Amino acid sequence: MTALQARRIALAALGFGRPRPAQAERRHVDAMANRLGLIQIDSVNVLARAHYAPGFSRLGPYDPAWLDQSAYGGRRRRLFEYWGHEASLIRCDLQPFLRWRMAQAERGEGIYKGLARFGRERPDAVAAALREIETRGPSSARDLGDERGAGAWWGWSDTKRALEWLFWAGRITTALRRGNFERVYDLTERVLPRKVLDAPTPDEADAQRELLRVAARALGVATSQDLRDYFRLAPAAAARLPELVEEGTLVPAQVKGWGRPAYLHADAVRPRKVAARALVSPFDPLLWARDRTERLFGVRYRLEIYTPEHKREHGYYVLPFLLGDRIVGRFDLKADRQARRLVVQSAHAEKGADLEEVALAAGDELRLIAGWLDLPEIAVRPKGDLARHLAL
Repeated sequence: MTALQARRIALAALGFGRPRPAQAERRHVDAMANRLGLIQIDSVNVLARAHYAPGFSRLGPYDPAWLDQSAYGGRRRRLFEYWGHEASLIRCDLQPFLRWRMAQAERGEGIYKGLARFGRERPDAVAAALREIETRGPSSARDLGDERGAGAWWGWSDTKRALEWLFWAGRITTALRRGNFERVYDLTERVLPRKVLDAPTPDEADAQRELLRVAARALGVATSQDLRDYFRLAPAAAARLPELVEEGTLVPAQVKGWGRPAYLHADAVRPRKVAARALVSPFDPLLWARDRTERLFGVRYRLEIYTPEHKREHGYYVLPFLLGDRIVGRFDLKADRQARRLVVQSAHAEKGADLEEVALAAGDELRLIAGWLDLPEIAVRPKGDLARHLAL
């Protein structure tokens, strides 16, 4: 297939292939989370929390409380927090397929070296933290008398390290998040639905096959590395892909210009046209793999948060602008909540894009996201070739 065909397949698979609903409802949010399998969490809150942004990109204005209810809404929850593609909200029914990762963590494998060492050297601290959670119920590190440590490890205390070890091992999970995004832990058996807890534990090979199925459905068409990266699977997991071809889930494919074999999900939609319009978060699965973004769109994109300011090309928190089936611009956005203002710190068009067309469509999207964030004013700074064309 051509790169354009692959791009349209990928956009449709990731939820950009259909028009946004006239009015988003809870069922649309649940359907999105079900299709993606997981939604990345990140502490960055320059515009909106990372896990809220994919819903807006696909559905337009929606109530973020619906996602919170799915993630933290008691026994009927549909999502739980764990390490999927980085820290993520993951479908609860996938928890059994991640137990092998939890078992590895308990053995000190596949986790931060310092955390693995802590688990080996301080089992007393781990056991004490677990007893506290068992006795007290939902608790944060602060509730357990957490005192910030010194030096490396982000200043984590022994309490925080013990809780993170237990979280990695699957012994505890997030019961809820407090207003400042503080994680409140509880025993996994007191948080997840009974049906999930009672589900049998598959072996590692079966579990990885299922995770690759989820990834393939979400990505539409992808290389082996793309598929493994979705749940951060090790290279050895690629041995499962021929098995998925044999069962008929995947179809071997060649995409012109990719330079490596690809796999097409057997049920992937092959649209002739995609009429998307979306500002896409850096933490959206459309942009997770930077080399995949370049293969799909011919655009080199990097998150420049950790780049020194004087070396940034496009800005601190830059959202690519998807119009139709192309990335046509980049917007460095900031929510100034105190002034109730959406700040467009820079606006750049991609090479070959029609400035007036992009500015018109982007203006509509910026007004939409400003309304969703309850920011009645939009301020555009004169940085970037697109800025002066925006009429807001």
